[in-house]
Amino acid sequence: MTSNRLPLILGILAVVLVALYSSVFVVNAREQAIVVRFGQIQSVKTEPGIYFKLPFAFMDADRVQIVERQALRFDLDNIRVQVRGGATFDVDAFVVYDIRDVRKFRETVSGDREAAEARLRTQLDSSLRRVYGLRDFDAALSEERVAMMLEVRDDLHRDAEDLGLNIQDVRIRRTDLTREVAPKTYDRMRAERLAEAELLRAQGTEEGQRRRAIADRQVVEITADAQRDSEILRGQGDAERNRLFADAFSKDPAFFEFYRSMAAYSTALTSQDTTLVISPNSQFFRFFNDASGAPRNPSPAMPTAPAN
Repeated sequence: MTSNRLPLILGILAVVLVALYSSVFVVNAREQAIVVRFGQIQSVKTEPGIYFKLPFAFMDADRVQIVERQALRFDLDNIRVQVRGGATFDVDAFVVYDIRDVRKFRETVSGDREAAEARLRTQLDSSLRRVYGLRDFDAALSEERVAMMLEVRDDLHRDAEDLGLNIQDVRIRRTDLTREVAPKTYDRMRAERLAEAELLRAQGTEEGQRRRAIADRQVVEITADAQRDSEILRGQGDAERNRLFADAFSKDPAFFEFYRSMAAYSTALTSQDTTLVISPNSQFFRFFNDASGAPRNPSPAMPTAPAN
């Protein structure tokens, strides 16, 4: 009789195991789970772990929908936008987002990522056209591009909240001129840069001439001031020298006269080739004849023969 019950016991055990297996689900760190019972959200699991639900998801009872918890991305390519002034660009952009409110995400788009991204793409397209249309040609190629991306992100933020999403970042990957307007635009940019270069060159030449004129004037002024100061110093030196000579002469006129004569000898007889044709009785050589400088007696006159 026991052998007849064994298949029944095994069958019951199998049913229990299957029921237990179907009532357990695991949520890892990169996922979130929504438990749906008869089309209504029963619970939301946002933390990793092991959870339970009613077994056997038949008749639409206790189904588990897994939703990504990590950062997600979608791209928007080859959007043609027009800036102020008429020029057109081909723009590629992408959006990084995460599912912040799982319950709202399920209620609005039934937890369908493709449906949510389709709505965001429409808004991204509209926002890019608006942001580019408010700016000039150079804005998209300048530092203002960062401000443009932030403005697009703020535009998407409102719609993303309604979907239960959070916009982390918006990036413009490419901004290229369209083939139709690129040659004309490049020619215009080249002409503008050449004109700007000529203007800068002319301004540089003018500034150089102005600075050279200032430098030349300063040279003249500095030279004049230096010559004036040198003349003043030379005059002061001459005055001081004359004063010292005068003091020395007043203290000992004989020694001063002797010193001046020695200085004159040293200056006049510097070179060995110096030749002086001068009378030895002249005042210049009086200290050679006598240390006191007394004049030398003239030689006596030769007697003359008496007349017959």
